[in-house]
Amino acid sequence: MKKLKTTKWDILDYLDNEKAIAAYLSAAIAENNLPTFITAIGDVVRARGVNDMAKKMKVGRESLYKSFSGKTKPNFETVIKALDILGVKINVLPKTKSCR
Repeated sequence: MKKLKTTKWDILDYLDNEKAIAAYLSAAIAENNLPTFITAIGDVVRARGVNDMAKKMKVGRESLYKSFSGKTKPNFETVIKALDILGVKINVLPKTKSCR
């Protein structure tokens, strides 16, 4: 039997444009689970480069890692600032009747 050669799949390899980032974060926020969404933002931050993001946000690299580890709850200003720098935004829509 021939061995199947596989490669490790990494989401960071696919978060290379705003459309992909928006789709990924939209799927994460749809889970209605804050740690999942925060961790997803962290994935995007890592894909875009933590050092560069930290400089743009004017925060320390370690602080940025901690904020989006999914283990802490960053303040809303930090989340919005990160999303802005990443080139995406949050839209608020009314719930549909089937969601109530």
